[in-house]
Amino acid sequence: MFDEEAILQELTFKAVRSSGSGGQHVNKVSSKVELSFNISESLILNVEQKERLLDKLQNRLTKEGVLILQCDESRSQHKNKDLVIKRFLGLIKEALKVPKKRKPTKVPKAVVKKRLNSKRKLSEKKANRKKPNLD
Repeated sequence: MFDEEAILQELTFKAVRSSGSGGQHVNKVSSKVELSFNISESLILNVEQKERLLDKLQNRLTKEGVLILQCDESRSQHKNKDLVIKRFLGLIKEALKVPKKRKPTKVPKAVVKKRLNSKRKLSEKKANRKKPNLD
């Protein structure tokens, strides 16, 4: 599919201050990690893979075709970096999966026969509800 080690070399990381409450410490420590990956400029992915990623991840990309992921779950910058890398690899693997082609199957004769039988029984039941014709 693709080389994970090589694709990790193309990622750019940025550490920023995490938002939310946390006192004095949160205001001076950059523990939130921002990962960005430019799909169109990637050297590891071929054209078909790039098109598939651009199509599947179009609602997560910027106008320039850059995928940006953030993680501020942990207080540790290293943990956040590991988490965002795992999330990125999972997202890429899922988007690159090629769905299996559906093989259209024929409806079995027994199923058709059963359906027609039940239709016939229902129509007979409804016909029996009518008033008899005395002419």
